[in-house]
Amino acid sequence: MNLYPAIDLKDNKCVRLTKGKDNTSVIFNEDPVDQAIYFEQSGCKRLHVVDLDAAFGRKNINTKSINDIRKAIKIPIQVGGGIRNETDVKRLFDKGMDYLIIGSLAVTNYETVIKFSDLYKNKIYISLDVLDNKIMIKGWEEKTNYETKEIFNKYNNTNIKGFVLTDVDRDGTLNGLNIDMIKTNLKLASKPLVVGGGLTSYNDLNNLKKIFSENLEGIIAGKSFYVGNIDLKKAQDILNSNA
Repeated sequence: MNLYPAIDLKDNKCVRLTKGKDNTSVIFNEDPVDQAIYFEQSGCKRLHVVDLDAAFGRKNINTKSINDIRKAIKIPIQVGGGIRNETDVKRLFDKGMDYLIIGSLAVTNYETVIKFSDLYKNKIYISLDVLDNKIMIKGWEEKTNYETKEIFNKYNNTNIKGFVLTDVDRDGTLNGLNIDMIKTNLKLASKPLVVGGGLTSYNDLNNLKKIFSENLEGIIAGKSFYVGNIDLKKAQDILNSNA
C-alpha cells in the first residue's frame, strides 16, 4: 500500500480545506513546485494534485503551477479537480500527467468517461466523494441521489485504473479514517481503491493495514502531513511493514 501526499491548489498556493468548504482554506506553502520537489525527495512514489479552483468552476488559475510541478519532478502525478470535458482530459495528458481523477463527470455523463477510459486505458480514476452515504459533485457543493454501489457497478468492468474514495465529512478534520466505510466500499470495488479524508495519525495507518485487501492501493495524506502529525517516511514504512 502506498502513501500519496497531496497538493491542493488554490490561487497557485498549497492549501488545505476543511470538509471541502471553499471558505476554509489555509495556506501551507506558497510554492507548490518546491513542495512537490520535497515530496519526491522524501521518497514518495506518487503525487496527488487537486485543482480546487477548477473544482469550484474557476478554470485555468492553477494551470501553470500544475505544468511546472510536472516539469520539476519525475514521479507519477495524479490530478483531479474540475475535469469536466474532453479538452480538459487531453490537455492534462498532453502535459504529461500520469493519471486523472474524474468526479462530477463520472456521475453525470457515464458514456463520456467510459470513452476516456478506452482512449487512456488504466489512466483514469473515478472519484467517489461521499457525504451522508451520497455522492457529492461540483466541488462537493451538490449532493446527488447516487450511492457508491451504483457508481462501482457502472465502472467496475471498464478500463478505468481504479477509484478514489473520500469521506467528505472527515476530510481535513483530523478526526481519523472512517475504517467501516472503507471496508464497506472495498467489498464493492473490483478495481484498486485509494482512500482519503480524515487521516490523522500512525494509528490510522495501522488500522488501515489490518483490512488486508489486494484492492487497497493507497492512502492520501493531506493535513496530517502539513500540521506535522505524520512523517512521510515513517508512514510509508508502516504501510510496508509486515507487522
